[in-house]
Amino acid sequence: MAWIWTALTGILFLYVIQELLTQIFKKKKKQPPSPNGLPILGHLHLIGKNPHQDLNRLSQKHGPIMYIRFGSVPTYVLSSPAGAELILKTHDAVFASRPPHEASKYICHEQRNITFGRYGPYWRDMRKLCTLELLSGHKISQFQAMRKSEIGLFVLSLKESAEKHETVDVSKRVAGLSADMVCLMVFGRKYEDKDFDENGFKAVVTETLELGAVLNLGEYFPVLGLLDVQGLTRRMKRLGKIFDVFLEKIIDDHVEKKQEKKQTLDFVDTMMGIMASGKAGFEFDRRHVKAVLVDMIVAGMDTSATVIEWAMSELIRHPQVMKKLQKELETVVGLDHMVEESHLESLGYLEMVVKETMRIHPVAPLLLPHESMEDCVIDGYHIPKNSRVIVNTYAIGRDPKVWPNPEKFSPDRFLDNNVDMKGRDFRLLPFGSGRRGCPGMQLGLIVVRLVIAQLVHCFDWELPDGMLASDLDMEDHFGSVTCRNTHLLANPTYRLQK
Repeated sequence: MAWIWTALTGILFLYVIQELLTQIFKKKKKQPPSPNGLPILGHLHLIGKNPHQDLNRLSQKHGPIMYIRFGSVPTYVLSSPAGAELILKTHDAVFASRPPHEASKYICHEQRNITFGRYGPYWRDMRKLCTLELLSGHKISQFQAMRKSEIGLFVLSLKESAEKHETVDVSKRVAGLSADMVCLMVFGRKYEDKDFDENGFKAVVTETLELGAVLNLGEYFPVLGLLDVQGLTRRMKRLGKIFDVFLEKIIDDHVEKKQEKKQTLDFVDTMMGIMASGKAGFEFDRRHVKAVLVDMIVAGMDTSATVIEWAMSELIRHPQVMKKLQKELETVVGLDHMVEESHLESLGYLEMVVKETMRIHPVAPLLLPHESMEDCVIDGYHIPKNSRVIVNTYAIGRDPKVWPNPEKFSPDRFLDNNVDMKGRDFRLLPFGSGRRGCPGMQLGLIVVRLVIAQLVHCFDWELPDGMLASDLDMEDHFGSVTCRNTHLLANPTYRLQK
């Protein structure tokens, strides 16, 4: 037991030194407002299971630029469009890196993925490669037939449930559709749970997302990280091994079958071809391929499905909005046809519904943390090198100074303005902005728009067992992807004339 007391004494000593240095620093440099903190813990005691909501409440008291400390880690929270623009545009080059991330270290081969990769030459080269070879408009269009086929099967399955008057688990069905489409694009085939791990494909991805967002005390108190008091390192290593075994098998299968003719190369084919040719121009081996594949699986499966889930929840709660969207679809598409991707550009009200969903239910309400690569002054406040910076899009989306009546779901608020959701307007940042903006934005928007349009055009929806719209649980569950706290259940009625 003596070593535990030695460790705790060491932590206390380091904290005292840190506090003394911090006080000296504060006298010399202007710091943003900050809540009262505790010794050692800093402000960890103020953060509960929904950090985006807790930080929003704190920012309402302490201001849109706020300093907090998580253990030994200084963190700055930006909760206004002006603050977000300073971080993501004006000083984008300073804040383009990510802090150390233990889950990515063990699951994505020492943070070699795009999502959490540290900023530098490797990250720039890898992002460019992924943007040009995997997520370009041309590559996305090659999978259009696949998307049409999978969504057609999805609608047929829902139609069968409607004919049987079954209650549908919309959350589960949409998640399954998303997983199938991601697997087909990335691997060239669908995978069942038994092909992946005894716990199931979805369970492993869900656990990965949870570990990516969990409050990891080891990152804020290094000594506790060595002790692994939460057992997180053990879980991360286990997940890393599961992904590694699965992806090695997939890569081997693709290498063995590389002579087979394919109409469309999947992501593994494309990346292995680049690796074999050496045209990447930088170190690029199986570790890098697997790290990016994990990104594609984890980021691609849940983000789009969660936006669709929230959109359907709000549309069912607001039948007048649902009817207005159905009216647009009837006019543009007609009741004798399903929605095609070619229709999407003509569906202006659908675009407004998607924007409003992403405003009020951001899938990544705190985006992903940034790290300052050098000292910087933001709105007169000094932010030192190696600080963490968080942009709270949840707070921005619910700020009454930015959005009149922000708690109300009202797509019509976008009728007479040009608010953009692709990173150019800092009032709405579902995909982030700047160097670290989401490279899969174009693909994600196509899937989200198409699936929502199909669900609304092909079916009428009612809550089961006489439930009122006001009874629907709209609580969220914070994570790397912030989804509904409970699954959405509803009864579909087929409405097309064919």
